[in-house]
Amino acid sequence: MSGERKPVPSAPSALSEPAKTKGPTPSKPSSDVVVLGPPTSDGHGVHVLRARNDRVEAGELRALREGQPIVGEIVSLEPRKDQPRICDVRESWSPKPRATSASALPPHKGPAQVSTTAYRDGWDEIFGSARNTSNAKKPNRDMN
Repeated sequence: MSGERKPVPSAPSALSEPAKTKGPTPSKPSSDVVVLGPPTSDGHGVHVLRARNDRVEAGELRALREGQPIVGEIVSLEPRKDQPRICDVRESWSPKPRATSASALPPHKGPAQVSTTAYRDGWDEIFGSARNTSNAKKPNRDMN
């Protein structure tokens, strides 16, 4: 395989012109659509543009492989009859949303509870170390 990239023929511009359909038009077009682009540089996937929830996302579409981690979502695509490079998306699985920095904080207020070496040394000087308690006289904790 040479280092030269061959130009990929561009798909018809379906986003700039309304698609001409024959027969009855669907009552509600899909709100989750993918436009297939050129193959990825390693040849194992395809670049895509995905339009959903009033935003456009760029990404890659790759086949699932047994034993390999899943990166992103698992989707099924249905090519449109009039434009095969435009597909309606059916989402099969998506990862849980990542925790935001605010929700990842511990539930308590105040500074982080950090125990440094200086803090431990000071504690040992004031209250005695746990290592030296074997020789020290143990307090009588009997209630009677």
